[in-house]
Amino acid sequence: MVIADTSVWIPFFNQPASPEKREIDALIDADRLVLVGVVLTELVQGCRASSEADTIISRLTGLRFLDTRFSTWRRAGELSFSLRRKGVTLPLSDLVIAALALEHRSEVYTLDPHFEQIPGLALYAVRRPPRGR
Repeated sequence: MVIADTSVWIPFFNQPASPEKREIDALIDADRLVLVGVVLTELVQGCRASSEADTIISRLTGLRFLDTRFSTWRRAGELSFSLRRKGVTLPLSDLVIAALALEHRSEVYTLDPHFEQIPGLALYAVRRPPRGR
């Protein structure tokens, strides 16, 4: 399973010819993509009109959804605690995404390099087609 971070969904919705759009479409077609609540929240909060929010919600409704449980929140807190001891502070939303990915042994598809600082987190690598194809 792959959790797409908000940084990937933004080009998906705003740039129809983007590599992120193509990759997310491929993940959906392969039934590998899952949605998490914090990403849904970030996408909706960034809308300029309720019609835009309705479009986003309707596009995401069919995806599998990972719930955030007590264990997820605890793990996010533990991640934050250990990273802060190393001088690294990450947004709570990204800690929750990472905790969910670790709990469900999922990869995170993101454009944000700070996810690389989370120990044990598997990042989704875009598989580029060979040149000339």
